[in-house]
Amino acid sequence: MHPFLERLFQFLLPSQCLCCESYLEEGQEKICPDCLSKIRWIAPPFCAICGAPFVSTEVDCHPCGACVTKKKYFTMARALGHYEGPLQEAIHRWKYKGKVGLSPVFGEWMAERLPHYWDPKCVDLILPVPLHQQRLRQRGFNQTLLLVREVSRRTGIPYRMNVLQKKRPTLPQVQLSGAEREKGVRKSFHVLKGEELEGKTILLVDDVYTTGATVNECSKVLLAAGAARIDVFTLTHA
Repeated sequence: MHPFLERLFQFLLPSQCLCCESYLEEGQEKICPDCLSKIRWIAPPFCAICGAPFVSTEVDCHPCGACVTKKKYFTMARALGHYEGPLQEAIHRWKYKGKVGLSPVFGEWMAERLPHYWDPKCVDLILPVPLHQQRLRQRGFNQTLLLVREVSRRTGIPYRMNVLQKKRPTLPQVQLSGAEREKGVRKSFHVLKGEELEGKTILLVDDVYTTGATVNECSKVLLAAGAARIDVFTLTHA
């Protein structure tokens, strides 16, 4: 379809929920109230380090077993919601079906929640977890970079897009076990312009925290390049 006709149809036809594709009523934006009501937002208690939600609600926040037994190079990781249901579906549409209109929605959510965990004045830079060029060509965009731009615009925290790079492709993490993920991402990232990181507090942003192998490897590389502290913020925790 010609781009002009596509824009005309989008203007004339009712907007659809970017998650379930039901038609939205006037005043509703991007995601319908029914889908929003089914999202499980993460709240304490959770792991004090990686932010993994605990099953029991009758415990205090403390380091989980995985964080006690395996070194984490980041100081603290936090996520907005559970990777399930409408939020998982929305992320799949965003990443794999090009529904980039979700980027402002996700960015707004993260920007609103960020001050609950960090003082924005104490964060020097926001960095996206990078895609390898091969994956970037396949997808056409880095969804995490789109997210970072939205968070930066709303919080005033500057971001950089060419400081951390992925130097070799890896298998999709969803196909791998925890040990395989750690092995697969080892030495797959490197830093350019390391002088921009010297002594800085970095907020590393990604869409999904599963085992933490990717963000942990990124954090290791960033610290080795001179960063003072790395924290991690994701849309969801699997």
